[in-house]
Amino acid sequence: MNDLRQRLDRAFNPRSVAVVGDKKALGYMWLNAMRTFQGPIYSVQIDPAEIEGITALGFPNYPRLQDIEGPVDYVVCAVPRQVAPRIVADCAEKGVTAVALFTSGFAETGEEEGERLQREIGEIARRNGLLLIGPNCMGIYNPRLGLRHSPEQPAGEAGNVAFISQSGTHCINFSLLGYGQGIRCSKTVSMGNGEVLDVCDYLDYFIHDNETELIAAYVEGVKDGRRFFSLLKEAARCKPVVIWRGGATQAGARAAFSHTASLATPGHVWKALMRQAGTIEAQDLDETLDVIKALLYCRPTTGRRMGLIAMTGGQSVVITDAFEGEGLEVPLLTPSSYKELASFFNIIGGSYRNPLDAGGTVAMGFAPNNVQRLLDILDRDENVDAIAFEVGTGFLVRRIREQPHLLDSLAQTLSTFKERSSKPLVVVVHPSHVEEVEPMIRARFVKEGLPVFSSFRRAARALARAIAYWRFRQGYED
Repeated sequence: MNDLRQRLDRAFNPRSVAVVGDKKALGYMWLNAMRTFQGPIYSVQIDPAEIEGITALGFPNYPRLQDIEGPVDYVVCAVPRQVAPRIVADCAEKGVTAVALFTSGFAETGEEEGERLQREIGEIARRNGLLLIGPNCMGIYNPRLGLRHSPEQPAGEAGNVAFISQSGTHCINFSLLGYGQGIRCSKTVSMGNGEVLDVCDYLDYFIHDNETELIAAYVEGVKDGRRFFSLLKEAARCKPVVIWRGGATQAGARAAFSHTASLATPGHVWKALMRQAGTIEAQDLDETLDVIKALLYCRPTTGRRMGLIAMTGGQSVVITDAFEGEGLEVPLLTPSSYKELASFFNIIGGSYRNPLDAGGTVAMGFAPNNVQRLLDILDRDENVDAIAFEVGTGFLVRRIREQPHLLDSLAQTLSTFKERSSKPLVVVVHPSHVEEVEPMIRARFVKEGLPVFSSFRRAARALARAIAYWRFRQGYED
């Protein structure tokens, strides 16, 4: 492990933490977020009006970092920007490994004073070998250690997905929304303006991090495009990388500069770079999470031929358009499959050419046996590489109320099939006219490790991007 990776590893896995400048006006946000941290937590605050509230929370407070006995690995700084250089200098003197500056008002403002202060804190950090995260950021999240930057974030459970973000909000939302969809973070970092540490430094670290199996990032701009491209190519050979790019439009690029002082890359250059590197592009947070679900919970395949199961005629048309529209294929099945389907399929109001309009066959109580038979037929069919199954939420509303065990039975049937089949399975749970039904079904399926999507289009797009990556890994030239 090189020196920077080693120091970043200490920053992401600190033994002790200090919060400088937390305030009641913030709801003591940082100290409350750190309550779950497994090591010592210290406060540094000189304002008498704040100290009483801090000590009432049970945290020891000190006037300076240097007054804390023993080492401090990681510091969160929430002081006004004029005070930031002094705190960064104190961190260097104390021998702190990394400091995350929540403080904003630097180069992103476009003001001469903000730019000067950012240069100053950067020079102090570089001169002393201090890892400066930010400024204008939320810093590090390591759920395994309970190191958080939001009191809402899960703690105590290790994951396998890393997230690099030039936005604090996106970083927090990724961990919160991802958790509800079965995505567990190994570590995340909100890096803000990236004065000292750039996207490339974190990317290099996560490529070599054994706890991280998949890397995602929200990127507005990079300083060293050549290094970024080289690292993406290196990553794609060992683990998937999903990039959500901010500032893709002219107005978005202007907003990106105002946000983190990032200079956006022209769109055609960016897309060519991503394609050559084997990187998966996403357009927003939903798509980022969708692609990750497909990569984590679907069996890899290089084939594009879909077997589709929908619940009604109209849905069978729309599901076909969705998957074909993303470059996947919906072929006819083999004669042996049609012979077997003819033996039990209810063709009154249904059909089974592919897609299977299967509502009349499976929706009467959502008979697990018939669901299993349909899945098994597609599993054996030589013309099918992957399978999509629609859960008709409209059908299930009344039935779940009358027979709650049906949801458990369906979830178990789909989960068992997913585990023993070599073909990827995606499950679509549309919003219901009864609002609580969809989240209830989704949560039950997520518990079983199923990749659940809220529309045909989202499922198709996620699976298509995952298949493109798996084909890249196998050397296909698309």
